[in-house]
Amino acid sequence: MPATKTKIALTRSLPADIEARMSELFSVTLNTADTALSRDQLVALMQSHDVLVPTLTDKIDAELIAQAGSQLKLIANFGTGTDNIDIDAAYAQGITVTNTPSVLTEDTADMTMALILAVSRRMLEGDHIMRRPGEFTGWSPNLMLGQRISGKKLGIIGMGRIGQALARRAAAFGMEIHYHNRNRVHDQTETDLQAQYWPNLDRMLRHIDVLSISCPHTPATYHLLSARRIALLRPHVTVINTSRGEVIDEAALGKALASGLLGGAGLDVFEREPAVDESLLTLDNVILLPHMSSATVEGRQNMGAKVIINIQTFADGHRPPDRVLPSSALV
Repeated sequence: MPATKTKIALTRSLPADIEARMSELFSVTLNTADTALSRDQLVALMQSHDVLVPTLTDKIDAELIAQAGSQLKLIANFGTGTDNIDIDAAYAQGITVTNTPSVLTEDTADMTMALILAVSRRMLEGDHIMRRPGEFTGWSPNLMLGQRISGKKLGIIGMGRIGQALARRAAAFGMEIHYHNRNRVHDQTETDLQAQYWPNLDRMLRHIDVLSISCPHTPATYHLLSARRIALLRPHVTVINTSRGEVIDEAALGKALASGLLGGAGLDVFEREPAVDESLLTLDNVILLPHMSSATVEGRQNMGAKVIINIQTFADGHRPPDRVLPSSALV
């Protein structure tokens, strides 16, 4: 008698070949409409499936986890960050949580570097000029002057995989690397990246020319770049965020940019996503992207492959390779 297939539920559409492979291995409920599910719909899936595969747009909090059926034993997140899941509540209820680490590092670092270049050299503004009839009348010495990035000081908040990948790219462009992190990285890593560690974030902010956010969203990093800290930045500084929107006080950032207290910003994530603070929408020195830093074909394929491995390993009775534990369990 054939074994019963593990029942998994996808909250959003995934790449077609990933869904096809999942359907071969498991009993899969798809979200063919690819629209965000309501809380009631999420609860229904959690009460009828063995595995839930959410994405960053699904808030799997303690209230939802408490309503899960006893058969739900795995939440296999399609994403690296797990700030959308209450890890403590899941752990207390005996539900394993996994994620998809490492596969998005290079893609996110590429986009971060692209935003540094695009904002500093005013690329989007130049594109807009070319698309408005009659506005570009020919080259002139003072047309569209931007900022050179070679020799500039890049400050990175969060020197994990993505922060280090960004540092390698920025160093190749001749930028000085400065960073603030919860813990200092290994000496050899600092040497390889020629990076200077700043234990005091405020002091680093006063020193840099470009700031990039590469840290996760946690209670400790909420509004880490607050109005007070934004005021420490020099007027020419460019702020880049490809991490999580909640790390920056978005309203305060908008006010500083509108007042000319900052040079520009490149934002791929937002505090109340998908909403964007209205103060940012009319500014020429701001590039706004729809959370697409990790959006490559290769990245999504790799994420899906990791989800499948985590589910199959768990279904086979083994510990999945990308299990996420609450901090209390790591002590």
